[in-house]
Amino acid sequence: MTTQFHPPSPGTLRDQGAIGVGASLTRLLHAHGAHVFFGDILDSPALALEKELASHPTASSKIKFVHTDVTSYTDNLALFDAAYTACGRVDHALANAGLGEQGNFFDPALTLESVREEPVKGVKVVDVNLKGELYFARIAAVYLRQPDVDGKAARVAEVSKSLTLVSSVAGFREDPGLYVYTASKHGVLGLMRSLRSMLIEAQPHPIRVNAVCPWMTRTRLVAGIEDDWHRAGLPSNTPEDVAGVIAGVFADRGVHGAALYIEGGNAWNIEEGLLQTRPEWLGAKQTADLDRGSELMGGGEHWTANMSSQV
Repeated sequence: MTTQFHPPSPGTLRDQGAIGVGASLTRLLHAHGAHVFFGDILDSPALALEKELASHPTASSKIKFVHTDVTSYTDNLALFDAAYTACGRVDHALANAGLGEQGNFFDPALTLESVREEPVKGVKVVDVNLKGELYFARIAAVYLRQPDVDGKAARVAEVSKSLTLVSSVAGFREDPGLYVYTASKHGVLGLMRSLRSMLIEAQPHPIRVNAVCPWMTRTRLVAGIEDDWHRAGLPSNTPEDVAGVIAGVFADRGVHGAALYIEGGNAWNIEEGLLQTRPEWLGAKQTADLDRGSELMGGGEHWTANMSSQV
């Protein structure tokens, strides 16, 4: 029970700002007139992309690269500051950085001696994929709700704000061997689910929160398996496919609280099916109890107000 998502044209994003995008999305949004501020830890290719787009003869929108290590809170702030200072507002934010599995975290060859070495490299995956998105989302929630400094979009009805988090197919299914990666991407979906009911109530501008979950996408992260994948006849995405779905999420004001599974360039909202069928797989009474308990918990203020739970 999924609903296919048909992305609208990103042309509606003209003169709006986006942050934290990959190269394909940067090109797509900039080509449609959006102001794009993007961060990366790799300076050379990012600066080359900035120069390429800035020198385009028909370019009328801003393009700016800001060196960003997503695990640095200060770097994330600098990225948002650059956009807000230059444009007077931030409209759409995308947490896009990701790191693949680093080594075998649960290597069967581990011994009582070798297990004593802390797996620093493996845990870096959590730092980038989850801590980085937590930092980004926290800062984005503040900048996205700020009024337009120039007053060009004074009416709330005219304003569209969104935060999009990049998860993965590994965010909702098992991927044996990708232990830390899968755990981190499940965490991203948890973050989206915990934010969507709160940020849509933000004032003066409601903020839509969504996640995208691409399957096999032809990037350097899947180097070495492309040929086997093709021979098996399995669908895959190009970076441009995923960029098109993300741009559509930015542009479609009706998309909120979705987890969009992307396969072969097409997208489906799997979150709707999970919510609608919950009485079937959880039970009617359990669903009612869960909903009632969620109401009583509210926004979770009692956790932070309860000093005995704070460390």
